[in-house]
Amino acid sequence: MSTTHAAVPTSRDYTTDAGPNGWVVMSAIILGIAGVMRIFDAIWAFQAHGQVSRNIEDAIFGHSLKTYGWIYLVVAAILILASIAVYMRSQAARWFGVVAAALGAISAIWWMPYYPVWGLTYIFLAALVVYGLSVHGGRDESV
Repeated sequence: MSTTHAAVPTSRDYTTDAGPNGWVVMSAIILGIAGVMRIFDAIWAFQAHGQVSRNIEDAIFGHSLKTYGWIYLVVAAILILASIAVYMRSQAARWFGVVAAALGAISAIWWMPYYPVWGLTYIFLAALVVYGLSVHGGRDESV
């Protein structure tokens, strides 16, 4: 009695998938999470009236938290758009993601004297995204 076996895909079959690799997906997810975190920062900035440190007058954009709220909303929109674009996998989107991650890191540096752990968290996430997109987000031969 003869049996026929269905072809079992090998690991080689999975590596030729045209979908994005793990670092690119991780970078897209981190960009999205950072964008949502910036939305929460903007909400905090709009809601905090007089509840911040007295040293805020020395901050880069002055003592108005509403200014920071609007800036954080713009940064959040850029990060979320970059997250969506990176997952779509074009080279332009990849570089847009790198620029967006750098913008996220720069916007975190503004608050380093006031919230160092939170600022370092943003910078670490941005560094992961830049690494993931610049080292692992290159052109595939299968595309």
